[in-house]
Amino acid sequence: MKHLIIITGMSGAGKSQALNTLEDQDYYCIDNLPLNVLEALFTNEWVLGRDKIAIGMDVRSGKNQLDSLPAIVKRLKSKFRTDLVYLYASKGIIFKRYSETRRKHPLSTTEMGLDAAIRYEYELLTPVRAIADFQLETSDTDIYQLANAIKQRICVLSQKQLSLSFQSFGFKYGAPRDSDFIYDVRCLPNPYWVPELRIKSGQEEAVANWLDSQQLVQEMYEDIRKFLETWMPHFIDNQRAYLTLSIGCTGGHHRSVYLIDKLADYFRSDESISIIVNHREIDAKSRQ
Repeated sequence: MKHLIIITGMSGAGKSQALNTLEDQDYYCIDNLPLNVLEALFTNEWVLGRDKIAIGMDVRSGKNQLDSLPAIVKRLKSKFRTDLVYLYASKGIIFKRYSETRRKHPLSTTEMGLDAAIRYEYELLTPVRAIADFQLETSDTDIYQLANAIKQRICVLSQKQLSLSFQSFGFKYGAPRDSDFIYDVRCLPNPYWVPELRIKSGQEEAVANWLDSQQLVQEMYEDIRKFLETWMPHFIDNQRAYLTLSIGCTGGHHRSVYLIDKLADYFRSDESISIIVNHREIDAKSRQ
Protein backbone atom coordinates (compact mmCIF):
# COMPACT_ATOMS: atom_id res chain seq x y z
CA MET A 1 0.00 0.00 0.00
CA LYS A 2 1.18 3.52 -0.77
CA HIS A 3 2.46 5.35 2.32
CA LEU A 4 2.15 9.14 2.36
CA ILE A 5 3.74 11.10 5.20
CA ILE A 6 3.03 14.80 5.67
CA ILE A 7 5.68 16.45 7.86
CA THR A 8 4.62 19.73 9.41
CA GLY A 9 5.09 21.67 12.62
CA MET A 10 7.01 24.60 14.02
CA SER A 11 9.82 26.20 12.07
CA GLY A 12 13.10 25.16 13.70
CA ALA A 13 11.66 21.94 15.15
CA GLY A 14 13.49 19.64 12.72
CA LYS A 15 11.26 19.21 9.65
CA SER A 16 14.20 19.38 7.22
CA GLN A 17 16.13 16.77 9.20
CA ALA A 18 13.04 14.55 9.27
CA LEU A 19 12.72 14.78 5.50
CA ASN A 20 16.42 14.01 5.05
CA THR A 21 15.97 10.89 7.17
CA LEU A 22 12.92 9.81 5.17
CA GLU A 23 14.83 10.34 1.93
CA ASP A 24 17.54 7.99 3.23
CA GLN A 25 14.75 5.46 3.85
CA ASP A 26 13.73 5.59 0.16
CA TYR A 27 10.84 8.03 0.50
CA TYR A 28 10.37 10.45 -2.37
CA CYS A 29 10.49 13.80 -0.56
CA ILE A 30 9.14 17.21 -1.50
CA ASP A 31 9.71 20.17 0.82
CA ASN A 32 7.64 23.35 1.20
CA LEU A 33 4.85 22.14 -1.08
CA PRO A 34 1.92 24.60 -1.18
CA LEU A 35 -1.19 22.97 0.24
CA ASN A 36 -3.32 24.00 -2.71
CA VAL A 37 -1.35 21.70 -5.02
CA LEU A 38 -1.08 18.72 -2.68
CA GLU A 39 -4.04 16.76 -4.01
CA ALA A 40 -3.20 17.66 -7.62
CA LEU A 41 0.19 16.06 -7.08
CA PHE A 42 -1.50 12.67 -6.97
CA THR A 43 -2.90 13.02 -10.48
CA ASN A 44 0.66 12.71 -11.77
CA GLU A 45 1.35 9.16 -12.96
CA TRP A 46 5.02 9.36 -12.02
CA VAL A 47 4.12 10.31 -8.44
CA LEU A 48 1.39 7.66 -8.28
CA GLY A 49 4.02 5.09 -9.19
CA ARG A 50 5.91 5.79 -5.95
CA ASP A 51 5.08 3.61 -2.94
CA LYS A 52 6.60 5.93 -0.32
CA ILE A 53 6.16 9.71 -0.44
CA ALA A 54 6.93 12.40 2.15
CA ILE A 55 5.76 15.99 1.89
CA GLY A 56 7.11 18.85 4.00
CA MET A 57 4.73 21.74 4.77
CA ASP A 58 4.92 24.80 6.99
CA VAL A 59 3.19 28.10 7.71
CA ARG A 60 4.32 29.60 4.42
CA SER A 61 1.25 27.92 2.93
CA GLY A 62 -0.77 30.65 4.68
CA LYS A 63 -3.64 30.59 7.15
CA ASN A 64 -6.36 30.03 4.53
CA GLN A 65 -4.58 26.97 3.18
CA LEU A 66 -3.82 25.62 6.66
CA ASP A 67 -7.53 25.84 7.48
CA SER A 68 -8.22 23.48 4.57
CA LEU A 69 -5.68 20.88 5.72
CA PRO A 70 -8.08 18.69 7.80
CA ALA A 71 -10.40 18.15 4.80
CA ILE A 72 -7.44 17.46 2.49
CA VAL A 73 -5.94 14.91 4.88
CA LYS A 74 -9.30 13.19 5.27
CA ARG A 75 -9.63 12.79 1.48
CA LEU A 76 -6.06 11.51 1.17
CA LYS A 77 -6.63 8.98 3.96
CA SER A 78 -9.54 7.56 1.96
CA LYS A 79 -7.11 6.77 -0.88
CA PHE A 80 -3.73 6.02 0.72
CA ARG A 81 -2.04 5.15 4.00
CA THR A 82 -1.57 8.75 5.17
CA ASP A 83 0.13 9.98 8.35
CA LEU A 84 0.32 13.60 9.45
CA VAL A 85 3.40 14.10 11.62
CA TYR A 86 3.75 17.25 13.74
CA LEU A 87 7.16 18.29 15.07
CA TYR A 88 7.41 20.87 17.83
CA ALA A 89 9.70 22.27 20.48
CA SER A 90 9.27 24.76 23.31
CA LYS A 91 9.10 28.40 22.27
CA GLY A 92 12.28 29.10 24.23
CA ILE A 93 14.19 26.36 22.40
CA ILE A 94 12.95 27.58 18.99
CA PHE A 95 14.03 31.13 19.88
CA LYS A 96 17.47 29.86 20.94
CA ARG A 97 17.95 27.86 17.74
CA TYR A 98 17.12 30.81 15.50
CA SER A 99 19.25 33.19 17.58
CA GLU A 100 22.27 30.88 17.48
CA THR A 101 22.08 30.14 13.75
CA ARG A 102 21.00 33.70 12.83
CA ARG A 103 18.51 32.28 10.36
CA LYS A 104 15.40 34.24 9.50
CA HIS A 105 12.11 32.86 10.77
CA PRO A 106 9.64 32.46 7.86
CA LEU A 107 7.10 34.74 9.56
CA SER A 108 9.44 37.43 10.84
CA THR A 109 9.33 40.85 9.17
CA THR A 110 10.56 44.35 9.89
CA GLU A 111 7.35 44.81 11.90
CA MET A 112 7.36 41.37 13.55
CA GLY A 113 10.40 40.27 15.52
CA LEU A 114 11.53 36.71 16.16
CA ASP A 115 9.70 36.26 19.47
CA ALA A 116 6.41 37.54 18.04
CA ALA A 117 6.83 35.40 14.89
CA ILE A 118 7.29 32.25 16.97
CA ARG A 119 4.19 33.01 19.04
CA TYR A 120 2.15 33.78 15.92
CA GLU A 121 3.26 30.56 14.24
CA TYR A 122 2.28 28.60 17.36
CA GLU A 123 -1.24 30.04 17.13
CA LEU A 124 -1.52 29.35 13.39
CA LEU A 125 -0.47 25.72 13.79
CA THR A 126 -2.66 24.84 16.81
CA PRO A 127 -5.52 23.45 14.61
CA VAL A 128 -2.97 21.48 12.56
CA ARG A 129 -1.47 19.95 15.68
CA ALA A 130 -4.94 18.87 16.82
CA ILE A 131 -5.38 16.55 13.82
CA ALA A 132 -1.84 15.11 13.77
CA ASP A 133 -1.53 11.33 13.80
CA PHE A 134 1.79 11.59 15.60
CA GLN A 135 3.44 14.42 17.55
CA LEU A 136 7.14 14.47 18.31
CA GLU A 137 8.75 16.98 20.65
CA THR A 138 12.33 17.84 19.71
CA SER A 139 13.24 20.28 22.51
CA ASP A 140 15.84 17.89 23.98
CA THR A 141 16.57 15.94 20.80
CA ASP A 142 19.76 16.18 18.73
CA ILE A 143 19.79 15.40 14.99
CA TYR A 144 20.82 11.78 15.56
CA GLN A 145 18.08 11.11 18.11
CA LEU A 146 15.53 12.75 15.81
CA ALA A 147 16.64 10.61 12.87
CA ASN A 148 16.38 7.48 15.01
CA ALA A 149 12.88 8.43 16.21
CA ILE A 150 11.74 9.04 12.64
CA LYS A 151 13.06 5.67 11.50
CA GLN A 152 11.66 3.74 14.46
CA ARG A 153 8.26 5.39 14.76
CA ILE A 154 7.35 6.46 11.22
CA CYS A 155 9.23 4.55 8.53
CA VAL A 156 8.26 1.21 10.05
CA LEU A 157 4.57 1.94 9.41
CA SER A 158 4.93 1.03 5.75
CA GLN A 159 5.18 -2.57 7.01
CA LYS A 160 3.46 -2.46 10.43
CA GLN A 161 -0.05 -1.59 11.58
CA LEU A 162 0.89 0.14 14.82
CA SER A 163 3.92 1.83 16.38
CA LEU A 164 3.72 1.23 20.14
CA SER A 165 6.15 3.22 22.27
CA PHE A 166 6.79 2.25 25.90
CA GLN A 167 8.41 4.83 28.19
CA SER A 168 9.50 4.73 31.82
CA PHE A 169 10.02 7.94 33.81
CA GLY A 170 10.29 9.38 37.30
CA PHE A 171 7.54 11.66 38.61
CA LYS A 172 10.16 13.62 40.59
CA TYR A 173 11.46 14.90 37.23
CA GLY A 174 8.03 15.64 35.77
CA ALA A 175 5.54 13.63 33.72
CA PRO A 176 6.15 13.33 29.94
CA ARG A 177 4.08 15.56 27.69
CA ASP A 178 3.76 13.23 24.71
CA SER A 179 1.94 10.21 26.17
CA ASP A 180 -1.44 8.76 25.24
CA PHE A 181 -1.63 6.82 28.52
CA ILE A 182 0.24 7.37 31.79
CA TYR A 183 0.27 4.86 34.63
CA ASP A 184 1.38 5.83 38.13
CA VAL A 185 3.01 2.86 39.89
CA ARG A 186 4.29 4.68 42.98
CA CYS A 187 1.77 2.63 44.98
CA LEU A 188 3.77 -0.57 44.35
CA PRO A 189 6.45 -2.10 46.60
CA ASN A 190 9.71 -0.22 46.05
CA PRO A 191 13.12 -1.93 45.67
CA TYR A 192 14.73 1.38 46.61
CA TRP A 193 14.11 0.54 50.27
CA VAL A 194 16.04 -2.74 49.94
CA PRO A 195 19.64 -1.65 50.63
CA GLU A 196 21.32 -4.09 48.24
CA LEU A 197 18.94 -3.12 45.40
CA ARG A 198 18.92 0.67 45.83
CA ILE A 199 21.72 1.49 43.36
CA LYS A 200 20.60 -1.07 40.78
CA SER A 201 18.01 -0.54 38.04
CA GLY A 202 14.89 -2.43 37.03
CA GLN A 203 16.87 -3.93 34.16
CA GLU A 204 19.14 -5.86 36.49
CA GLU A 205 18.36 -9.44 37.44
CA ALA A 206 18.34 -8.93 41.19
CA VAL A 207 15.75 -6.16 41.01
CA ALA A 208 13.66 -8.05 38.43
CA ASN A 209 13.63 -11.17 40.62
CA TRP A 210 12.51 -9.12 43.63
CA LEU A 211 9.70 -7.46 41.66
CA ASP A 212 8.71 -10.84 40.18
CA SER A 213 7.95 -11.98 43.72
CA GLN A 214 5.66 -9.03 44.54
CA GLN A 215 1.99 -9.88 43.99
CA LEU A 216 0.85 -6.25 43.60
CA VAL A 217 3.49 -5.65 40.92
CA GLN A 218 2.31 -8.67 38.96
CA GLU A 219 -1.33 -7.60 39.27
CA MET A 220 -0.44 -4.15 37.90
CA TYR A 221 1.42 -5.74 35.00
CA GLU A 222 -1.55 -7.99 34.17
CA ASP A 223 -4.00 -5.07 34.28
CA ILE A 224 -1.91 -2.93 31.90
CA ARG A 225 -1.27 -5.87 29.57
CA LYS A 226 -4.98 -6.74 29.41
CA PHE A 227 -5.86 -3.09 28.78
CA LEU A 228 -3.56 -2.99 25.76
CA GLU A 229 -4.71 -6.36 24.43
CA THR A 230 -8.34 -5.26 24.70
CA TRP A 231 -8.06 -1.80 23.17
CA MET A 232 -5.19 -1.90 20.66
CA PRO A 233 -7.31 -3.64 17.99
CA HIS A 234 -9.90 -0.87 18.30
CA PHE A 235 -7.25 1.82 17.86
CA ILE A 236 -5.94 0.01 14.77
CA ASP A 237 -9.46 -0.32 13.36
CA ASN A 238 -9.82 3.43 13.84
CA GLN A 239 -6.64 3.94 11.75
CA ARG A 240 -4.60 4.97 14.78
CA ALA A 241 -0.98 4.30 13.89
CA TYR A 242 0.87 5.57 16.98
CA LEU A 243 0.42 4.95 20.70
CA THR A 244 2.70 5.98 23.56
CA LEU A 245 2.27 4.38 26.97
CA SER A 246 4.31 5.77 29.86
CA ILE A 247 4.77 4.28 33.31
CA GLY A 248 6.12 6.40 36.14
CA CYS A 249 7.49 5.62 39.57
CA THR A 250 9.26 7.99 41.95
CA GLY A 251 12.73 8.11 40.40
CA GLY A 252 12.21 6.21 37.15
CA HIS A 253 14.85 3.55 37.82
CA HIS A 254 13.17 0.50 39.36
CA ARG A 255 9.44 -0.28 39.13
CA SER A 256 8.62 1.64 35.95
CA VAL A 257 11.68 0.30 34.13
CA TYR A 258 10.87 -3.28 35.10
CA LEU A 259 7.23 -3.02 33.97
CA ILE A 260 8.09 -1.32 30.67
CA ASP A 261 10.61 -4.02 29.75
CA LYS A 262 8.20 -6.78 30.73
CA LEU A 263 5.39 -5.31 28.62
CA ALA A 264 7.67 -4.67 25.66
CA ASP A 265 8.97 -8.25 25.73
CA TYR A 266 5.41 -9.55 25.74
CA PHE A 267 4.14 -7.49 22.80
CA ARG A 268 7.21 -8.06 20.61
CA SER A 269 5.68 -11.40 19.64
CA ASP A 270 3.02 -9.53 17.62
CA GLU A 271 4.53 -9.00 14.17
CA SER A 272 1.97 -6.32 13.27
CA ILE A 273 3.32 -3.99 15.98
CA SER A 274 6.56 -2.03 16.07
CA ILE A 275 7.86 -1.78 19.64
CA ILE A 276 10.01 1.10 20.88
CA VAL A 277 11.37 1.35 24.43
CA ASN A 278 12.62 4.50 26.12
CA HIS A 279 13.81 4.64 29.73
CA ARG A 280 13.86 8.42 30.15
CA GLU A 281 15.84 8.78 33.37
CA ILE A 282 18.27 5.95 32.65
CA ASP A 283 18.89 7.18 29.10
CA ALA A 284 19.39 10.75 30.34
CA LYS A 285 21.92 9.57 32.91
CA SER A 286 23.85 7.58 30.29
CA ARG A 287 24.17 10.71 28.10
CA GLN A 288 25.74 12.77 30.92
